[in-house]
Amino acid sequence: MKTVRLRLQIFLALFLLIALSGTFGFMVLEDLTFTEALYYNIVTMSTVGYGDIHPTKQASRMFAIFLIIMGGAAFLGVIANATEILLLKRERQSRLRKVNMVLGLFFSEVGHELLSLFSRNDHKIEAIRENFLVNFSWTENRFSTALKIIKKHDLRVDIGRLPLETVFELLSSKRKFLVGLLENPVLIEQESFSETLLAVFHLTDELSCRDNLSDLPASDKTHLSGDINRAYKKLVEQWFVYLKHLRNQYPYLYSLAVRKNPFNPNANPVVLS
Repeated sequence: MKTVRLRLQIFLALFLLIALSGTFGFMVLEDLTFTEALYYNIVTMSTVGYGDIHPTKQASRMFAIFLIIMGGAAFLGVIANATEILLLKRERQSRLRKVNMVLGLFFSEVGHELLSLFSRNDHKIEAIRENFLVNFSWTENRFSTALKIIKKHDLRVDIGRLPLETVFELLSSKRKFLVGLLENPVLIEQESFSETLLAVFHLTDELSCRDNLSDLPASDKTHLSGDINRAYKKLVEQWFVYLKHLRNQYPYLYSLAVRKNPFNPNANPVVLS
């Protein structure tokens, strides 16, 4: 996209330069006013040729040929690159919609419950909980501000309180679902979500390698804590991305997501008023 925009800027600058040069050139060669020369130049560059005005000198004819070739090429360059930008933008929007559909499935099947388990066992979350309590009045700026505060905070699950067996049961029951998401071609260009899935999948593998999750040595708990917190932090970021998308595109889904907020201890999907 950046390359195409750069090309568009170059062609626009070239087109304007040729237009100005042609206008001043006809002012000199044909002794025209600025308005007449501008009209003459545009008619020439666009190859319309109304016939109400035409070159009277050999130099003017040669200059007109130059403008037709260079001006036409520059104009086509502007049109081609502007069209390509529109097509790329539409394609990007289509990809984002598909990615967010997959993201929605992920949170519906796994992410929401996993975040609930992690957040309930994050003893430091009270210091910034208000930044998780998304409501219907939140704006783009409010989302951005909350995410900045959260990224600076040390999100950390207390593995001593976290029911590892429950986490493992959840993840193992959704293993095929997670594998299917990892194989989805839509996620190839969505690096942040792909990393989140990999972090969650790695945690699943780590837990599945242990026969007894209730009696682990402190060293192993420290190791697992790193995997859990990595997944936790990435899940939080993707949750905010998902909510922002819902807010802008699907208000009815956003309403349910807000009412099910995994960080709100008083969350209730039932509409009470």
